[in-house]
Amino acid sequence: MAKERFRFALVLAAVILLMESAAMAMAQSRCAMRSFSSNKRLYSLCSNLPELGSTLQWSQDANSSLLHLAFSASPAASSGWISWGINPDGLAMIGTQALLAFRSSNGSMDVGTYNISAYRIRKSEIGYRVSDLGAEYGTDGVMTIFATLELPTGTSMVNQVWQVGPGVADGVPVKHSFDPANLAARSTLDLAAGGISSRPSRSRIRKANTHGILNAIGWGILIPIGAIIARYLRAFEAADPAWFYLHAACQVSGYSVGVAGWATGLDLGNESKGIQRTTHRAIGIAVFCLASLQILALLWRPGKNHKLRVWWNAYHHGVGYAVIALGIVNIFRGFSILKPPQAWKTAYVAVVASLGALALSLELLTWALFFLRRRRSNKPPLSSSL
Repeated sequence: MAKERFRFALVLAAVILLMESAAMAMAQSRCAMRSFSSNKRLYSLCSNLPELGSTLQWSQDANSSLLHLAFSASPAASSGWISWGINPDGLAMIGTQALLAFRSSNGSMDVGTYNISAYRIRKSEIGYRVSDLGAEYGTDGVMTIFATLELPTGTSMVNQVWQVGPGVADGVPVKHSFDPANLAARSTLDLAAGGISSRPSRSRIRKANTHGILNAIGWGILIPIGAIIARYLRAFEAADPAWFYLHAACQVSGYSVGVAGWATGLDLGNESKGIQRTTHRAIGIAVFCLASLQILALLWRPGKNHKLRVWWNAYHHGVGYAVIALGIVNIFRGFSILKPPQAWKTAYVAVVASLGALALSLELLTWALFFLRRRRSNKPPLSSSL
């Protein structure tokens, strides 16, 4: 009997510990209701938004379709701004009917409505009737926007978009950062239950990562390897014609992978209305066009003894090196946009440096072989070139 009681006590203690652990986990994940000095309204629901350390508290009056809300976030700088809004058309910045607040030069809070129909935003009327609009700046550096929005009757789900920015110039909010957290600051909100789904934003981040990886492998690794093979293996007689097939295989593979990354980038750009990557996009299109010309040039390649072959070679080499240079430049521009973990950038730099060192070593070896062959044939070493 004593042993059974002891076992029962152990089981009971284990159950209690598990329940306490679960309760602590729930308490840690639960949204903490903030108290406000300038707004005494009580809200029934609260959610910690998945990005930018933001919190949304709200109550919905189903009978009148009124949404009472308090959005709290820390601006990107003490003179920065915060914003929250609803996009009736989807999870995107353009089209968002936003509320935005910042501190004026005299320390007071400036809060207004912004219909974000273009990248440069200004105060304007929005598609919802707004009342009780206000804002405050807490002693902990957190800003809060208060508002009551009149939504269409029966609204239970909304596409919410929120953001923080670094400052204001001449009364106009300065553009926010394009870090992954900023780009993912959007989700679908269940007004009745408080559930948040950020799958579309997460999917977009995965697509951006896929775009970067495919381009780095295609334009930034396979294409340079193919060029190295064509430039240096052909100097060895034993490598002919194997070098040509290896070169073609690398270039076609690199082109295929690169085009997949380019297409992913175009799709990503179409989903990111209002986010301008003009230089990155222009270089990407240039790389695609030049690389496509390289592939088509294989169909128009003159024979080795044709009088136009020398011009074709100059064109083929020039365009090929341009693709490599532009591709690598654009990959590093992509790093500055996507801001992946430093390990990814370090790994790519190591790969490019290794390929550069290999190319330099093979270049020296190629010239050494060239002069050696010229000496053996008793011809002046500068009478012709490679």
